[in-house]
Amino acid sequence: MKKLITIFIVLFVVASLQAQNLQVHYDFGKDRKLVTSTVEMFKPDKWGSTFFFIDMNYDADNGKTVSLAYWEIARGLNLGKSPFAAHVEFNGGFGQFNMGTSYGAYAINNAWLAGLDYNLNNADYTRGITFQVLYKYIKDKSDASFQLTSVWYMHMLKKKLTFSGFADFWGEDNSFANGESFDNTKFVFLTEPQLWYNATENLSFGGEIEMASNFGGVKGFAVNPTLAAKWKF
Repeated sequence: MKKLITIFIVLFVVASLQAQNLQVHYDFGKDRKLVTSTVEMFKPDKWGSTFFFIDMNYDADNGKTVSLAYWEIARGLNLGKSPFAAHVEFNGGFGQFNMGTSYGAYAINNAWLAGLDYNLNNADYTRGITFQVLYKYIKDKSDASFQLTSVWYMHMLKKKLTFSGFADFWGEDNSFANGESFDNTKFVFLTEPQLWYNATENLSFGGEIEMASNFGGVKGFAVNPTLAAKWKF
């Protein structure tokens, strides 16, 4: 009950931000079994567009509090009437964990990104895709890395179904414990395709499948499916 109360309080607070949508996911992945909320906004204007999302996981201390808070914010500036846009972005967050009687916390290294977007949309904006080529600075890890990103959406069956998502591939040095030694990796891949049934103009049901390699403290490839509900403001 305390876990549900905490989640509802957080959802009420983030809803007051008037974000474009609020998602609540239940993650069925191995060693996950947790609830995640996502506040997401995409707002175009005559100069370009602004995008941000905030993720929170709710499984610390047996679900009594937030275990992870992470956000990304990006700004695109149109380059004339071309499909290209200049792109700047910030990523950051933190987490905590409970190991029996001991607690710990960690920071997700701040990252700054800059580069170019290439945007493609059809005439009625029922389908679109964006490609991004970005320089990436990861604080205390990499002064000169890169990230390649693709973001897409597709509305189908008179917008009753929506297929959307993103894929990221970037350079980042990570070490994973392997007995008394460590395995070192240099690249990370993450994609989260989502499928939504739009029950009304505001309410959707669906989920996503997170597929990742060397991401989130897990070496190698991992798949984590979710079931979710989404409310559009």
